[in-house]
Amino acid sequence: MLNKVPTKNDFWFLPLGGTGEIGMNVNLYGHNGQWIMIDCGVTFNVPQKQEDDINENAKRFPVMTADFSFITNRPSSLSALVLTHAHEDHIGAVIAMWPQLKCQIYATKFTAEVLRRKLYRAGIDLDLPITEVEPGWILDIGPFTLQWIEITHSIPESNALLITTPVSKVLHTGDWKIDDTPVVGTAFNRPFFKELVSEKIDVVVCDSTNALKDGYSLSEKACEKGLGTYISQASGRVVVTCFASNIARLVSIAKIAQASGRYICVLGPAIENMISIARYAGYWPSDISITPRRHIGYLPKHEVLIIASGSQGEPKASMTRLAKDEHRDCELDEGDTVIFSSIVIPGNEKPIKTLIDLLEKRKIRVVDSNNAEHTIHASGHPNREDLTDLFNSVRPKCVVPVHGEPRHLKACAEQAKLTQIPHQLTALNGDLYSFSPKFAIFKKAISAGRTPL
Repeated sequence: MLNKVPTKNDFWFLPLGGTGEIGMNVNLYGHNGQWIMIDCGVTFNVPQKQEDDINENAKRFPVMTADFSFITNRPSSLSALVLTHAHEDHIGAVIAMWPQLKCQIYATKFTAEVLRRKLYRAGIDLDLPITEVEPGWILDIGPFTLQWIEITHSIPESNALLITTPVSKVLHTGDWKIDDTPVVGTAFNRPFFKELVSEKIDVVVCDSTNALKDGYSLSEKACEKGLGTYISQASGRVVVTCFASNIARLVSIAKIAQASGRYICVLGPAIENMISIARYAGYWPSDISITPRRHIGYLPKHEVLIIASGSQGEPKASMTRLAKDEHRDCELDEGDTVIFSSIVIPGNEKPIKTLIDLLEKRKIRVVDSNNAEHTIHASGHPNREDLTDLFNSVRPKCVVPVHGEPRHLKACAEQAKLTQIPHQLTALNGDLYSFSPKFAIFKKAISAGRTPL
């Protein structure tokens, strides 16, 4: 177990979650006796092998987070919790863990509102000390100076962080991709990232989720076009299921409904909640209204477009109820169309297949992003060319791949090497990375377990 304290000459990076796996991002940076935590996420409690059934423990505790004992045993040394964006694998453990962390939280307006709504919906009386920040802000937090840098991803107000100390400077990318036409928010700021070379950044701690994929990550605009093609071809009701947090996707679907003369309806409180937050934060088009779900049964089928929760086959979600013909507000018929505008999160293969089989058995057309002719899902993570462009722009001394399984981390490190970045450090949760006084990895510095929520 790591018992040393980072000195004024040290700059350490200690991932508790998200390095060696996709999801559950929990990261610590240490310098001069203090730590800051970047993100506080969860992951699904699913079997490690696809063929295994979900056990009773997983049913009781559907999500997990990292083992926080290293930092909760040192409460006075935690300067802050900083959230890069509002996805569950980055903020899902905040409410459960804050009573032990008891530190100031820094988040953008959109992310802060997502947290507040989570508290309200869960009926939890907890006043989180949130400081709302904006892109471009530079704040001193303990011995660290942080700058928030707007970056394109699949949810509004995603930010990279430039973390500066007297001994080292790190760019923590968070989740990102290069998107010149993101639908919601501003395009990727290429000139700004090219100017970062003047900052002489020592390390880029980088999202590796798509490092095995060639080319650039697809733009969200391409997804809007593909969805429009399939919806225009449909003769009956159309149901699109996607991640509730993907505001750009929800906006695209709503715009397609408006352009094709269909009423837009929503099934699922998670999506209803996210649309409400998007309205609050100014990301939902003012001219697009939602038709109450109770009206679906009275509308002509060819005039209905439904956004439904449950793209991962969750047993109580709207999509599962529709597939089983158990939803109180809507019945799907032969000839209707269901579009999965999402990917399969590892571990959810079996419930999603079951869902698709139920739909196809009832002769409902299913369009799956894995085999669709047109683009209906765009990832929010960087492919190889995105990585190359970032590394060429910033020119750090070292790249540290995170947010990926070992094969993704290795691919990201190889891409950095091909881009002639001098150093690459690849390790796993619980390993300690040293950025100062020298680049090094100390294996299994702490125990990196999981905690059920």
